[in-house]
Amino acid sequence: MPTLSDLVSYCDRRTRRAAYKDAPGAFNGLQVANNGRVTKIGAAVDAGLVPFQEAVAAGVDFLIVHHGMYWDMPRPLTGPVYERVATLVQGNCALYSNHLPLDGHPELGNNALLARQLGLKGTRPFLVRDGEAIGCIARAKSSRAALRKKLESLYPRVVAIEYGSASPAAVAFCSGAGNSAVPELAAAGVDTLVTGELREEWFNTAQEQRLNLYLCGHYATEVHAVQALAAELAKKFKLPWEFIPTGNPL
Repeated sequence: MPTLSDLVSYCDRRTRRAAYKDAPGAFNGLQVANNGRVTKIGAAVDAGLVPFQEAVAAGVDFLIVHHGMYWDMPRPLTGPVYERVATLVQGNCALYSNHLPLDGHPELGNNALLARQLGLKGTRPFLVRDGEAIGCIARAKSSRAALRKKLESLYPRVVAIEYGSASPAAVAFCSGAGNSAVPELAAAGVDTLVTGELREEWFNTAQEQRLNLYLCGHYATEVHAVQALAAELAKKFKLPWEFIPTGNPL
């Protein structure tokens, strides 16, 4: 039976966790341990009491999340924070968090998988931070209308802001929040962005700079990488795995 250390080491190496400088509170890697053995892998987008409860109920003892627990630490272990930790400890469920490495990975990353959903492949880095690309840019293969139609078939809610080219030459991808991506489009020579969410003021920017912006949901664009890593891990160590959805509409 594989150990917790085996799985953590594999995830760290496969995602190149140490190469990315993430937000100070991200704390990528093992956030909560278990008794050292793993029998079932789980994947979820967010750390939270409900996904933790559902993971434990499903028999998961190694849960991979994209958004971990420690964004605003230190915090006292009281109230909901205590309930989160207690649920994991009492359920013997380890928690492994991986944020930017699982956005930027060229095979398992959210952005690579977003492009692949559209039949595209990232050929250029996008949103390079400390030498590591978080997003990617792919050559477009279809019209703007066809791109929108495909996205609407994949995601339950798509906001399309279309002031750019009707036949874009390339598409940039930034899963989750795309607020830092919009200012970098012009320098990258791209007028079309697929992302999760944006602040309100970028609508005016899209009009003025003639951009196509497609918002498919922060949560919805970040379900891909945790599932890909969990599936690969399960195959590697011959373990079952399960995705823990939360129905987050945001």
